[in-house]
Amino acid sequence: MSEMALFEEHPVRRAFHEEEWWFVVSDIVGVLTDSPNPSDYLKKLRKRDSSLVEAFKGGGQTVPPLALPFETAGGIQKLQCWNVPGILRLVQAIPSPKAEPFKRWLAKVGYERLQELADPALALERTRQNWRNLGRSEKWITQRMTGQETRNKLTDYWAAHEVKQGQEFAILTNIIHEEWSGVSVKKHKDLKGLESQNLRDHMSEAELIFTALAELSTRQIAETTEALGLPANKKAAKTGGSISKRARLDLESKTGRKVVTEESYLPPLKSNTRLKP
Repeated sequence: MSEMALFEEHPVRRAFHEEEWWFVVSDIVGVLTDSPNPSDYLKKLRKRDSSLVEAFKGGGQTVPPLALPFETAGGIQKLQCWNVPGILRLVQAIPSPKAEPFKRWLAKVGYERLQELADPALALERTRQNWRNLGRSEKWITQRMTGQETRNKLTDYWAAHEVKQGQEFAILTNIIHEEWSGVSVKKHKDLKGLESQNLRDHMSEAELIFTALAELSTRQIAETTEALGLPANKKAAKTGGSISKRARLDLESKTGRKVVTEESYLPPLKSNTRLKP
């Protein structure tokens, strides 16, 4: 199970794996350093700190990081993650005024997981609260979570029908997206001025709805045709995307407004146009 948590309004991706939380290492580095390129910062840090290199290899009692799958704008991708002891070792190596508040946050996250195991509904409410803290409206939050459920059902179908996670998921995702929107996932991110951010987290309500329609249509077509493997699912993806495309074009002709826009939830200094909360 993977999800997003918030530390001082900064998104941190995490996954519950083998009964403990694992956090995306680059997200942690970004939070503690405010670096525009956390991966480069980490590379330089490891060159300076030989003991950290050993920790990454599993030296001493430290468990090495794992590559765990996460849903991204380009499909399922494996990201380097570390458990809490590993993250605490990383925090020691980064000079940051946020170190102590971050340690307290890690402890709080562990306690919240125990609560969620006792009452799973708490996990959903915390996810909603994270989005509220980022300024999203209740309508947007509902659509984002509904769209994610639609997405999960589609990727579950792919995984069970000989489509490989990673590159093949990304290929199909891009086919669907380009078919309904008229632009690739990368071009859509470029249009919004996004870099490492998740495209769906910066979509408008309309963009989320048409994405969900395209993925719902793709899954139902794949199920009807019993699509197996990448080639057959490519056809279903193109057909499913075209259904959403026709709906988008019809709406645009009636309103005179484009569905796919440069608007995002980035801070104003990083984006010319900002979506309203």
